[in-house]
Amino acid sequence: MTVDGGKLVRSAHVEGGSKLHAVQGVLPRPQCFAPSSGFCRILIKAKLLFDSKLSLAANSLSISEGSLMMLLQLPIGNKCLLFLIAAVLTSSLCAGQTTLTKAGAASSTSADEPSRPNFIVILADDLGYNDLGCFGSRLIKTPNLDKIAADGVRFTDFYCAPSCTPSRAALMTGCYPCRTGFGDILNTFNGRRSPSGVLHPDSQYGINAAENTLPEILKSTGYSTGMVGKWHLGDAEQYNPVHNGFDDYFGVPYSNDMKPFYFLRGTERLQETPDNDLLTQRFTQEAVKFIRKQKDKPFFLYLAHCMPHVPVGASPAFKGKSARGPYGDAVEEVDWSVGEVVKAVADIGAEDNTLIVFLSDNGPWLARSETGGSATPLRNGKGSTYEGGVRVPCVMKWPAKIPAGKVSHGIAANMDLLPTFAALAGAKVPANRKIDGIDISALLLKPEGKSPRQSFLYYFGNQLHGVRSGEWKLRLKNNLLNEDVYRQGDLEMLEKVEMPAALYNLTNDPGEQKSVLWDRPNQKKQTHPRVSKHLNEMIGKARNDLGDSLTGVKGPNLRPIGGVEK
Repeated sequence: MTVDGGKLVRSAHVEGGSKLHAVQGVLPRPQCFAPSSGFCRILIKAKLLFDSKLSLAANSLSISEGSLMMLLQLPIGNKCLLFLIAAVLTSSLCAGQTTLTKAGAASSTSADEPSRPNFIVILADDLGYNDLGCFGSRLIKTPNLDKIAADGVRFTDFYCAPSCTPSRAALMTGCYPCRTGFGDILNTFNGRRSPSGVLHPDSQYGINAAENTLPEILKSTGYSTGMVGKWHLGDAEQYNPVHNGFDDYFGVPYSNDMKPFYFLRGTERLQETPDNDLLTQRFTQEAVKFIRKQKDKPFFLYLAHCMPHVPVGASPAFKGKSARGPYGDAVEEVDWSVGEVVKAVADIGAEDNTLIVFLSDNGPWLARSETGGSATPLRNGKGSTYEGGVRVPCVMKWPAKIPAGKVSHGIAANMDLLPTFAALAGAKVPANRKIDGIDISALLLKPEGKSPRQSFLYYFGNQLHGVRSGEWKLRLKNNLLNEDVYRQGDLEMLEKVEMPAALYNLTNDPGEQKSVLWDRPNQKKQTHPRVSKHLNEMIGKARNDLGDSLTGVKGPNLRPIGGVEK
């Protein structure tokens, strides 16, 4: 902020380096205003803060400017005014520092850095609900993840999207994927809707630069941000992680079954050829390196493994060791990687104040037979909106805060991580756009804490397949293809076969084997009319907000994917 020829000017930097100047008002030049050298030093300090891409905390900034404008217009008769001006500015400078996000929202940074947790999100690819020891696997050994569950909280009802790209979009933006344009994605090569909803190599689409991502929100409060692994939110340079909030990035642009497959460091394409069997080792090395560099600031690390997505791979130390075969080898090496990350955090003395989250991006790829995972006791897997496709294993630990041995049966979702991390970091979620995620920090921090999320919408692309509220799930009338988009056969024929609506009580029937929508056998009377009415009302509200391409409803509150003009 500068006083220039009687004009009060606020200067700030936004991401990308462009400087903004906003004239707040033209003030009369004060008559007897002779600023002291001390006051000038404060003004210079304020300008330096702005010029180094820092701005005053949003609430303190508005107070300081308003107070200063009034003070400058008062007749000055003594030195008390200079003291008041200095005090106002000094209190603002001490209140906190902020960085403007792309949407212009600002958040304060506490001076007490150790009180703010570090965040680590470790994402597995196509891991099934039943593929960890703490979730019932008898063949796959996962001692490190089992320990996280024992030391923290295990989520039995944690949700995501049914395939890679939309699930990662939800994690990064805190929204249902269709809200941010990751709905019915078109394939660049044929102009048709991508059946699986994922981006393919050389796609013109990707995450929109206007979205406020999780790393951007944390970075705005002084966090160091790094990503290692699979991105899959656009492989064109403008969609790269370093342009979407991450300070550092090493990884691959998309799934390991897509070509060309290559490593990126930042935006640079490396000459090093990825070895599928060594991907987990390579990503772990980079993640540990990032952690060991963190000393002076809180940090956020996003480690997105390629495994156990097909083709599954494992290093010689793990190959042939699991009773579950090659798939088990891959999962057990991911578990080893988790252990290495935990050790690295302990080595820098940050274990007590680090929240570690492990989850999968979606359910297992059942069509891949033995090289795919298991969602037992849930129905179906990746590519479907049955529970096996969207309910994933999730464990979290934060030794200083989360009670050990907790099990949460409440509904939660990967899009809830954005508002939860923001709340714990003292950041503000941008108020200029709709966010679907819900802050679940109370669930984590209180021994008897419950999830504030009461419902979840089952979207596949822009198609609304159903809704869950409490223990009840309504699955809408659909077609046979949408039972599993990875199903083999005549897809056009499968799309014409109708599937009736169904109502499931997920407490009694987590495998969705018995619909209780109708009083059988005549199917003329609903068994739970109040429940059905409530769920259908929720469906109507969802269509009025996000739309439903199955019924031809276009949602009014959808934002465009990157690469598509409004």
